[in-house]
Amino acid sequence: MKAKDKLFSIKSTLNLRGNLVSLDSPKIMGILNITPDSFYQGSRTNSPQEIVDRAGKMLEEGAFILDIGGYSTRPGAEDISVTAETDRVLPAIEIIHNAFPTAYLSIDTFRSEVAQSAVGAGASIVNDVSGGNLDSEMFSTVAALGVPYILMHMRGTPENMKTLTAYDHLLNDICSELSTKCAQLKSLGVADIIIDPGFGFAKTIEQNYDILRNLGYFKRLKLPILAGLSRKSMIYKTLDIKAHEALNGTTALNMAALMNGASIMRVHDVKEAAETIKLYQAYKG
Repeated sequence: MKAKDKLFSIKSTLNLRGNLVSLDSPKIMGILNITPDSFYQGSRTNSPQEIVDRAGKMLEEGAFILDIGGYSTRPGAEDISVTAETDRVLPAIEIIHNAFPTAYLSIDTFRSEVAQSAVGAGASIVNDVSGGNLDSEMFSTVAALGVPYILMHMRGTPENMKTLTAYDHLLNDICSELSTKCAQLKSLGVADIIIDPGFGFAKTIEQNYDILRNLGYFKRLKLPILAGLSRKSMIYKTLDIKAHEALNGTTALNMAALMNGASIMRVHDVKEAAETIKLYQAYKG
C-alpha cells in the first residue's frame, strides 16, 4: 500500500443488524419516496402493492439498501408534522421488511423521533439530510439505536438553503463542518458514519461540480462517501431538460463519482447504476 493510500485509508465496513458488510465494492442505495411531492415524479410510491413491487424490483436489479423517505426536501415542498411523516414511512417500512426480511432499509429523515420509530419497524440505517442541524436529539438518538448514520452536509433548511451558498473555501469549509460533526458522533459512540457532501443542498450548480471533481478531497475524513446525484438539478438544468429526462446524465455523473471515490450511489434507477458499477469495475481491472 502506498503512503498516500495509508494516509487516506477509508473505513470499508458497516455493521448492519449484526452483519459486517464490506464496502470494498461500491453499493447501490435505491430511493423509495412515500410522498406526493418529491421533485422526481417517477420516485413517488404510495399504495402497499406499489411499494412492494418497487422495492422488489430495486432489490432484484441490484440495490443493496432501500432508502425510504416521507418528507420531501425540495425547495417549496410542504412542511408536514412528525406524525404525518411517521404515518407515511412506518407502514412502508413494515410492508417491505415483511416482504423482504433480509433487505437493508434506511430511513431518510432529519427527525430523531421518526428515526427511532423507523428503526423499531425494521430500518437499519438513518440517512439525515440535515446532518443533525434540524434536530438536536438526532446524534444521541442514533448513538442509542446503534445503527449506521449517513451524515449529509447542508446549511439552513430546505426552504432557505439556496441563499446559503457563500463559502470561504468550498471544499475545506464542507470538510471542516463534517469533521466537527463526526467528532461529536464518535464521542457519543456512533461507530459507523457515512459522509455525503450534499449535492444540491446549499450549493450552486458550479459548486456541485467542483465537489464532484474533488470528491477525493473528503477521503481525509477516512469514512465511506455516499454520492446522491440522481436526476438532480445540476444535471437537468445544465442539459436544459426535465428531471424525468435526466437518466443519461445521472449515469455519466455516477461514473465520475465512482472514479473519484464514492462507495455508495443513491439512485432512482437501480439497473442503470448497477451497470455503471460493473463497467467501472471492468475499467479498473
